[in-house]
Amino acid sequence: MSLSLIVLLGVFPLAMAYAAVSDLVSMTISNRLCLFLVASFALCAVLLGLSLSEIGWHLAAGALVLLIAFGLFAAGWIGGGDAKLAAATALWFGFDQLMPYLSIAGILGGLLTIIILMLRSGPLPALAENWPWVRRLHAANEGVPYGIALAFAALLVLPETALWHAAIGV
Repeated sequence: MSLSLIVLLGVFPLAMAYAAVSDLVSMTISNRLCLFLVASFALCAVLLGLSLSEIGWHLAAGALVLLIAFGLFAAGWIGGGDAKLAAATALWFGFDQLMPYLSIAGILGGLLTIIILMLRSGPLPALAENWPWVRRLHAANEGVPYGIALAFAALLVLPETALWHAAIGV
């Protein structure tokens, strides 16, 4: 198994899982995680022999999502960590799988929001009152950990990406 395949099959999904769990329990997504995803993409792109043109298109997709996501952040609709995670993930997908990723993330994010709002409409179970992260998640004045939706969407779309196909030789 090549190092690039290990990165795709291991590092990227683990980073997405970490982002989802981190956002769930702390409502934050680390800048280091996003930078790690960017650096991992660069390593993977080199190992897979992507051309400078292909890398440029991936960079353009990431930059476009960063620009749009920071507009959403400035409007108060998403968190800064969500914006950076979406852009770092878009870098991996390029324009080829960008729309499926964003569409799935939007659907999953909407479902997540509905579920959280439904749970917030009722009382917090006594058992959960001892867990600070559950209390925060239940609080009406808190946001929604949208990184969960972004991470799950990324994991669903990854097998359709050109990077994945290059790594497995398809």
